[in-house]
Amino acid sequence: MNMNIMKFNGQRLRDALQFRGKKMAELSRETGISRQSLSLYANEENVPPYENVQRIAKNLDFPSEYFLSEDKCTTVTTNTYFRSQAAAKKKEQNAQEKKLEYTAKMYEILLNYVDFPALHLTLPMGIYADADDVVNAEPEEMQEKIEKLTLSLRKAWGIGNAPIENMQFLLESNGIVMTGFRNVDDKIDAFSQKVHVKNGDSVYIVALALGKKPRERLRFDMAHELGHIMMHNWDESNEDLNREEFNAIERQANMFASAFLLPRESFGKMVSPYATNIEFYRSLKKKWGVSMQAMMYRARQLDIISVNQFQYMMRQISQKGWRTHEPGDVPGNLNSTIFQGAIDVLFDGGYLNARELVRAFRDAGIWLNTRDMEDLMGLKPGTLDAGPKILSIKPRIEPK
Repeated sequence: MNMNIMKFNGQRLRDALQFRGKKMAELSRETGISRQSLSLYANEENVPPYENVQRIAKNLDFPSEYFLSEDKCTTVTTNTYFRSQAAAKKKEQNAQEKKLEYTAKMYEILLNYVDFPALHLTLPMGIYADADDVVNAEPEEMQEKIEKLTLSLRKAWGIGNAPIENMQFLLESNGIVMTGFRNVDDKIDAFSQKVHVKNGDSVYIVALALGKKPRERLRFDMAHELGHIMMHNWDESNEDLNREEFNAIERQANMFASAFLLPRESFGKMVSPYATNIEFYRSLKKKWGVSMQAMMYRARQLDIISVNQFQYMMRQISQKGWRTHEPGDVPGNLNSTIFQGAIDVLFDGGYLNARELVRAFRDAGIWLNTRDMEDLMGLKPGTLDAGPKILSIKPRIEPK
């Protein structure tokens, strides 16, 4: 947009409210601007005085230019899969969905400078065309399909049947973009979005809700989202799913995660000797990077233990107070994201500096503050600090 003919963009007001998880009434109460006036601004039926633009921008923590610019990105986002969707507030889901859209837009800009790993999902995908297929699938047939799919994907990615050492790296190296958001409603575990970028290709972005969850939980969340990517219809909106359909899809993604992280043959062989001893699962947890309870569930799924044995073991877990905090739990986090790697390459190679990259984002209409940009891309705080650098390192002088 030509900065000489900037005008207030009503859609940006609606987007900013969604981004911050706020309602128009809250903004009205906190800024002193009438709800009617805000509605007129949002519908572009009235132009706000600049003082009101500043009050809105300050309240929503956006640069005032955000509301005076247009989106120039061509990225198109499709359905978003949320874990625990039924329990989370719709307002919170909408906020995270909007944030993920902006993450996709920044990915689009970085594509101008960096070749990200290509998406490597060559197997048949979307094995369940719609929610009805999932709900009506025979359990044994579904389980067998998932077992074969996970083994085929492991083979395609060259990881055999061994424990996965670094789930984040595995996904990123195969073209799935990872990031993590903080301060997310605790009823949301993870969410993913399919994005069509400007060159016609598609990419999947997975966001984890970071906080106090143990690392094993985050690994399972990653595998769960991978299950959605591999099995489900991304053209079918979650908004159209009833409770039964949503729960069926979530169970299937959990089955995929369990089978992918704990392959039937190798895990089954390892767990069998002491499958009813809960202390044995403490040692397996270190090897497989999966929670004790998830491994017990997998042992039951594979008929290594009976229903009664599984239920007895879960009662023991409850009596020991391990249902929410297992032995060995350590708060999990992401390693440096693919965004951090891309930006480090650009900065270290002298192709761009922080100020130039932020300007490239803003030229495309991504007028976020740098703190939000860093959060959405999972960057180290200060990565986009555009302050001037007045010092440099002298060339090393070798002694004569």
